[in-house]
Amino acid sequence: MTSQIKIEDQIGGKIVNLRGQFIGGEETSSLYNTLKELSKDEKSKVIINMDKVTYLNSTALGALISAHTSFTRNGGKVVLAGLGESIQNLFMITKLVLVFPIFKNVEEAIKSISE
Repeated sequence: MTSQIKIEDQIGGKIVNLRGQFIGGEETSSLYNTLKELSKDEKSKVIINMDKVTYLNSTALGALISAHTSFTRNGGKVVLAGLGESIQNLFMITKLVLVFPIFKNVEEAIKSISE
């Protein structure tokens, strides 16, 4: 399965839709670069929709943590949505649930960044 990253404009921010596996190769570099570029806008808000992500490794988690740091530094916000059970467990084990706001679906995430 190939990985894909698609960006949608949303009122109040952007949605980054991820699909496939992010295992530390070109797809993870693309994720890192995409999020880095989006974080340059001051006070930008991004929802990372992970409902079609099947696997993340530590490099991909590092890209997400780096994005969180960059967005926060610029007064922005990153929230996650649609984590499957295995991805949710990964975030619980690594305690990243304490770092990222996580929502069941994109609709709930949109409400949170619109407030």
